[in-house]
Parts: sequence; structure tokens; C-alpha cells
Amino acid sequence: MENEFTMDGIIKTIIELLKLKKYSRARDEMLKNNTVEIAEILEEIIEELGIEKAIISFRTLPKDVSVEVFAYLPIDDQIDIIAGITDREIQYIMDELAFDDMIDVLEELPANVVDKILEKTTKDERRTINTFLNYPETSAGSLMTPDYISLRKNMTVADALAYIKKEGMDTETVYTCYVKDEGRKLLGIVSLRTLVVSDDHVRIEELMHEDMVYVNVLDDQEQVSDLFKKYGFLAMPVVDNEQRLVGIITVDDILDVIDEETTEDFHKMAGVAVSTEEYLDMSVWKHVKNRLPWLFILMLSYVVTGGIISSFEDVLSNVIVLVTYLPMLMGTGGNSGSQSATLIIRGLALGDVDTGDALKVLWKELRVSFLIGLVLSVLNFARIYWMDGEGVMVALTVCGAMLVIVMAAKTIGSMLPMGAKKVGIDPALMASPMIASLTDMVSVVAYFALATLILGI
Repeated sequence: MENEFTMDGIIKTIIELLKLKKYSRARDEMLKNNTVEIAEILEEIIEELGIEKAIISFRTLPKDVSVEVFAYLPIDDQIDIIAGITDREIQYIMDELAFDDMIDVLEELPANVVDKILEKTTKDERRTINTFLNYPETSAGSLMTPDYISLRKNMTVADALAYIKKEGMDTETVYTCYVKDEGRKLLGIVSLRTLVVSDDHVRIEELMHEDMVYVNVLDDQEQVSDLFKKYGFLAMPVVDNEQRLVGIITVDDILDVIDEETTEDFHKMAGVAVSTEEYLDMSVWKHVKNRLPWLFILMLSYVVTGGIISSFEDVLSNVIVLVTYLPMLMGTGGNSGSQSATLIIRGLALGDVDTGDALKVLWKELRVSFLIGLVLSVLNFARIYWMDGEGVMVALTVCGAMLVIVMAAKTIGSMLPMGAKKVGIDPALMASPMIASLTDMVSVVAYFALATLILGI
């Protein structure tokens, strides 16, 4: 909390200096912070003073610092800064950025700007960049970098360490080294720790592990993130269909993927179209466009629910008190279904459950829902009979419906996400809005069917 207040004070000071056009002093204040914090300061400058002041501040930074800061800025801010600096400055940033960060920026830039940047690269660099740009956006290929330590199996430890010292500064990581043959086929991996503690004359083929985990360039980024979480790797090799090593993915890129996937799931669970834009940066009309479709579909589902209620008009007219308890039953059903859906969706995302566990999940949810429904029914029976003063039959109708609705809702809430996963639909789509709509229909039918049966209407 103290650090947060300190940073707020620093940002306020820098913004005041910029307002007074004291750019050198503002730069000196910024340089008292690390590159991540400077990026945060620039974001605040954009929000408070606009992109022009931010570009001026960015250009006052030392070149090496500016590149590191650029890498930590959101992609929208990166594009805005590129639009306001010279071609020479753009080329310097692109040359100094880590390869995977450069690809991320190029993917978002207008085609004419990308062409201008590629014109100044060598033929081999251009070919590599174009290859990376052509991978699907959410694939392993789009996340990887070609900057890694590559060894040969006939190297000695002394040769390998000398090579790492020579090339290490230009690679993404040196902690894991990748062994490949003349045809670039991945043979194994060896850690820097193993090299450091081994004798200089030992050959790499004696130290490397051949039972490695790797991904294909076309694997979905969500599968890749699952492997990182499962094995706790800092980096993972990426191969093509011929098992040739084409790059590596590092854990810092996977953290971004996990963040994106979690945000995407939250959007889907709330019935909102997925967007990468921040809340405040998105226009009112974009918010409307993202939210309206699901609300319209759900509204139509309630038209169906209303039609079901209308079909039981005779029941309602004979025992009007039943209407009093309908909102409670529908709300409990929706909440019960949402509980189960949330647990199962999260379990599927983490790999705790799979579609093959459907029967186990169903059996568990039936037992859980029966006990929950029974407790709620008993509590409601006491309230309806003694506090509300209604008859035993009305209390039995409401409480019987409560038990049926809770069990049905939890069954729907647990099985729908698993069914969606089975047919290749994102389980997150089966969250609260969808579950609530279905359970409302079930609640109305179950309630009035029991009323007809028990009350004999």
C-alpha cells in the first residue's frame, strides 16, 4: 500500500512537470524508476495528458531504456507511439525488441507500416518474420521466439559453455539448451545447471534428456498454457510437423495467455462478446454491441417461460398464493445451477475433471443437490406453514418443487458444460445466463405440475 501511494506521488509530480514543459526534469524523475514502472507512468501520462505528451516523454528516454519500456506497454499504446515517432526510431525499436515482442507489435500495425519496416531487414530476417506472422493468432507458433541456445550432441561441455557465453545475451533464455541435428530435428534438452556441474570433456549426448515435452507450431495456446501449468517449465520447445525445432515459448508469454484466456472465460460466462480492449477505452456503442445479442436471446427465452406460466393460468387463478413463491423458486434454481456450472467450468479449465468423468460428476451432483434441496425444503416448510400460515398442501407443493428444482438445476448446471466440451463448444458459454434461463423454465414446469398433482387443481 505504501508503494502504491509512493508511485501515485511520483506520477503526480511527473505530470505536473510535463504540464510546465519541464521535460528534462520529468525524464530524470522517470529514470529513478525501473522500466516496468516507467511504462506504468507513461500509461498514466496518456490518460491524463494525451498521447502527444507521452510521445515527448518517451523520446526523452535513453534509447536502451526506451526499448525495454516499449516492451511493457499495452499494444494500443505501442501503436500510438509508433504512429508519432520517426521511421529511424521505429527501426531502432524493432531491431532491439525481443523477437516475440516484435512479432506481437507487427501483427497489430497497419500493413503499410509493416512493409516499411520489413524493407529495412535482410532477406533471411524478412523470411523468418513473415513465417511467424503467418501462424494462426492463437497458436503456439504465434507465441514462440527463434532466439534460443542450440547445441550439437557431439559438443563437449567446454564447447557448449563457450558457445553460451558468446550467444547468450541475444537469446530469450540460457537456462535450458536444445540439442538438434544437422537437419534441425530436436534430439533432446540439457539444462545450464547440468553443464555447469559436469566435467569439461563430457559430451552433450551423454547429458541430454530425450524424454522431453514439446508442442507443435499449430497447437492452440490454451493447450500450451495447460502444459506449462502441469510441468512448471520456464520454456518449452516448439517443433513443426517434421519434428524440426523452430522456436521456444517462454513462461512470460504464457502468463499473458493465461490472463487472456481467463478474461475470455469471464466474458463468455457473463454473456458478453470477447474483446481485448480495456473497459474505459471501449466506446459506449462497442459495449452495447458486445452485450446486446446475449441479452436479446435470453429475453426470448423468458418469453417461452412466460408462455409456460400462461398455460397454467387455471392453477394460478385457483390458488393465487402460489405466485408469491414463484420468484423464490426460480431464483434458487438459477443460483443452484450457476454454482454447479461455475465449479465444472473451472474444473474443465484446470483439468480437474474431463468429459469422461460425466457419470461421476452426475452422481456426485445428484447427491449434493438432494441434500441441499432437502435442507432448503424443510426450512421453507417451517416458514410457509407456521410463519405464513398457509395450509400443509400448499407448503408441500412449494417444498416439493424446491427439491425437484434444485436437483434439476444442479444436474443441468453440471452436465451442460461437459456436453459443450464434448462437442467442441467453449464450456464457458454454458454459464450463468444460459443456466438461469433453462432452470427458470424447469422451475415453472416443475412447480405447476406439482401444484396440479398435489392440490388436485
